Amino acid sequence: MVCTGRTSERLRGVGYADPKEEDHEIEEPPARGPLEGHASDVRRVPAVPSAEASASGVRELRILRGQAGRRGRAIEAGAGSDVARERSALERALDLSFGEPSMEEAALTHRSFAFEQGVQPTNERLEFLGDAVLGLVITDLAYRAFPELSEGELAKLRAAMVNMAMLAEVAKGLGLGDIIMLGRGEELSGGRQKASILGDAMEAVFGAVYLDKGIEVAHQVIERLFWPRISAYVRGEGDRDYKTSLQELAAQDLGRLPEYRVEERGPDHEKEFTATVYLSGREFGRGTGRSKKEAEQRAAHEAHERLARGEADDPGPQVRAADEGR
Repeated sequence: MVCTGRTSERLRGVGYADPKEEDHEIEEPPARGPLEGHASDVRRVPAVPSAEASASGVRELRILRGQAGRRGRAIEAGAGSDVARERSALERALDLSFGEPSMEEAALTHRSFAFEQGVQPTNERLEFLGDAVLGLVITDLAYRAFPELSEGELAKLRAAMVNMAMLAEVAKGLGLGDIIMLGRGEELSGGRQKASILGDAMEAVFGAVYLDKGIEVAHQVIERLFWPRISAYVRGEGDRDYKTSLQELAAQDLGRLPEYRVEERGPDHEKEFTATVYLSGREFGRGTGRSKKEAEQRAAHEAHERLARGEADDPGPQVRAADEGR
């Protein structure tokens, strides 16, 4: 705002320099409210009464608002608060706002997108960090909540929570598949549904939350997302590490360890794995999946269920038929 003429003369009494020598700019306080870049959003302040302003004085003050932020239309802030931007889809899902939006962008940038677009960074370093943060929080929750569990049982619980399938499930619930940035090749090969990509992105998000908000907020986010699953696991529900469970049961009942054989088929971007688990030379379970680990877990699950039902001595008609055909 520029003060000239008699307007500047009236300001001499409050510490301003002689207006005859030069004009002075007086800073206005920053405007509050939504940021929009349209003339219709100009906020007008009542004009100075003509009796108090000279013909050359300032008759009208106008506060102009800046343009909307990069991530979309800003929303009206609450009374007495600073200007707020609208939350992104991920922020709404996590119920927080990133202080540094670039953290969110990095967490959602898959290496295929970064390679094609020539941008940095990818989410790989955040994934590495998020894996450690997730493991620490899950371990802390389990240790404090279940004092009756042994070290081995706590280790199984943690393994069940931090595996790829569980992380992908949580990521799907948050809608990460819809917002992760992928290269064209991954997009065309169904990358938005791949457990490996979703799981890695979920870990990267945890790493970003930790760096941006600290361990307490990261703990709160992870606890909210995983506590129902932890509780279900302890009650005997949900996914478990069936390979470990089968190994323990087979050693106890048969004195033998399971043997796995894995076959794969399909192109590199769409491979399918089939795992078969044998106990004492007999086929006891079979499973398929998009990864070797997933296929083995499914095969172990089937074998564990059968062994738990007491089928060690009678492998069943399907297995007998397979044995006869060899």
